[in-house]
Amino acid sequence: MDVAAVEEQGSVQENGRCHTKANATRRHASCSSLKMFLVALSFAYFAKALSGSYMKSTITQLERRFDIPSYLIGVIDGSFEIGNLLVIAFVSYFGAKLHRPKIIAMGCVLMSIGTFIIALPHFIIGRYEFETSVRWLANSTRNPAPCPLGSRADLGQDKPIADVPHKGCEGESNLSMWIYVLLGNVLRGIGETPIQPLGISYIDDFASEENAALYVGCVQTISVVGPVFGYLLGSLCAKIYVDIGFVKMESITITPADARWVGAWWLGYLIAGVITLLSAIPFWFLPRALPVSEGQSSEKCTPEQTSFIRNSDCLKHKYQGDEHSSFLEMAKDFIPTLRMLLGHPVYLIYLCVTIIQLNSLIGMVTYKPKYIEQHFRQSASKANFLMGVINIPAVALGMFSGGLLMKRLKLNIMGAARFALITSLIGYILSLFFFAMSCENAKVAGVTLPYNSEVGLSNNKHSVFQSCNLGCSCSASEWDPVCGDNGITYVSPCLAGCTGSTGTGKDTVFSNCSCVGVDGNFTASAGPCSDKDDCDRMFPYFLALSVITSFIISLGGTPGYMLLIRCIKPQLKSLALGFHAMATRTLAGIPAPIYFGAIIDTTCLKWGQKRCGGIGACRIYNTTAYRIAYLGLTLSLRTVSFIICIPGFILLSRQLKQEERNALQSAVTNGGAELEALRKEELVITNLEQSQRILDNGTDRETRL
Repeated sequence: MDVAAVEEQGSVQENGRCHTKANATRRHASCSSLKMFLVALSFAYFAKALSGSYMKSTITQLERRFDIPSYLIGVIDGSFEIGNLLVIAFVSYFGAKLHRPKIIAMGCVLMSIGTFIIALPHFIIGRYEFETSVRWLANSTRNPAPCPLGSRADLGQDKPIADVPHKGCEGESNLSMWIYVLLGNVLRGIGETPIQPLGISYIDDFASEENAALYVGCVQTISVVGPVFGYLLGSLCAKIYVDIGFVKMESITITPADARWVGAWWLGYLIAGVITLLSAIPFWFLPRALPVSEGQSSEKCTPEQTSFIRNSDCLKHKYQGDEHSSFLEMAKDFIPTLRMLLGHPVYLIYLCVTIIQLNSLIGMVTYKPKYIEQHFRQSASKANFLMGVINIPAVALGMFSGGLLMKRLKLNIMGAARFALITSLIGYILSLFFFAMSCENAKVAGVTLPYNSEVGLSNNKHSVFQSCNLGCSCSASEWDPVCGDNGITYVSPCLAGCTGSTGTGKDTVFSNCSCVGVDGNFTASAGPCSDKDDCDRMFPYFLALSVITSFIISLGGTPGYMLLIRCIKPQLKSLALGFHAMATRTLAGIPAPIYFGAIIDTTCLKWGQKRCGGIGACRIYNTTAYRIAYLGLTLSLRTVSFIICIPGFILLSRQLKQEERNALQSAVTNGGAELEALRKEELVITNLEQSQRILDNGTDRETRL
């Protein structure tokens, strides 16, 4: 062999080894950075999920602390989505063309600031005061009589005493302090905006196609694990009195099971704010983009296709971004790009289905702890604990299992859509059994039953005034329940006709309660009666069915999300995710808590009174009406979403068939061009061989001559 040829071959081998080492180094760096981004994004998802779930765990605490109805709590909860709505379209579009990790970091910082603002009202308003006839007297064992004998008021048969506002209301400002909670939640929503669209698109751009589903499933699972700790934190804080450290706990005459109890709601927001602030740190050290590793496409594509062919089919789901694009150029492309996205029929159907289903999901999740409290008569602390320990882990397991099954079964777009629909249908059918899991209304004299009967629901507004308590100047709006010896709860000791009391604090016992017994010698203890035997028997079945349905429905979460990513062009991916988030927040996240809360308010039987006058938070609900309204609205919305799925599957099937035809046509065209090139190459080689033979023959003749 020629020496020059040997040297050339050695040079090629050396270059190949260098190229292999360079690729290995680049692949290792890309993998490390991607894993670091995956960990950082998971922590950010955990932080935002923790603070979001903690907000939902405190809705009853906020209702009672600020004396506001459920629909107003829905406005506060929806303000988070309003913050998202303000910036999500621009963040999703421009953020995809800028430094995505740093934008996510700035969002985390804004989230933490908003969380701290939510806790601010606790430090600038006065101490919490609740309605009570019980007084804590350090040096006495007797309280003033709730209904002193001979204190007959100048009242008609059914006219209550006029409610007089509390002294000092002229300078009272805590009635509007919930505005700070709303503004802080708006800022928290603005900060959360870039995390999902930019984070998910970053992973899908730089991870291999088969690993992208698993990575997204891991991130989504962490986002469901976050609420576990959020609800556990809510459970812990709900046990602690709101003014802990500022009042003597011996003077608190109510328990966490009481409808007037308010926990240390502000403490959890401080903890969540610190965690969110820490989650921002890793993103400042991550690169703007990662090199596409050879391992992502080596099995299906040549290095030339991945390195030099920009629009290669091998990277059809990857979008590397436009390099050196000015802000003005990106702005000009926004409207045409948005028009192209909204002209995609499958995307629009998917958007409608998810909006309706998220209306159902958000409304259900927002008020589920309250449903457990009111319907099954559990404390806020226990309701939050059960949500965190039992219900949320089932959702996390379902999300992760869905991503794993999608990878193992190698589901395509149609397979993922079918999988998501089947799991949702099974969960829907199982949810119908919740209607059968009912509890009777609590026995409250004059509210859920008449004074002289233990059956029937009383709707008479002034039925709390009877002949047994007409000798007392009682307030109809006051809520200070006592439990009579007959097992019936009375709205207040005064309305129970009690003329005396002994003991202090939680151990107070009221005596000579004329409404409790005909002889007038019956007693009543502070606090409502705990008559919930039927609820205790039904509650475990409710929890078991809730876990099963949550797991089955969440199985389709990750396949459904991957359907959103893969049904559109790669350059529209970030905008599609962002617009999807904006639409769901606008049409589901904002209105769902409001109208769910308004419908729940219609089932209230007894409203509390604000300190300075006016209707406050609801104290007791009609549990039957609450169950029908809450579950009926949830399942009705899901029924509508299933109907819309029918044209969605038809359009998706047509789109896939069209893509197959286009791919086949492209393959035929490319194959013809390649065949023509091969023929030309063969012709050139044939001509060269013929020329070489002619030259060789001429040389032989010259040699013979």
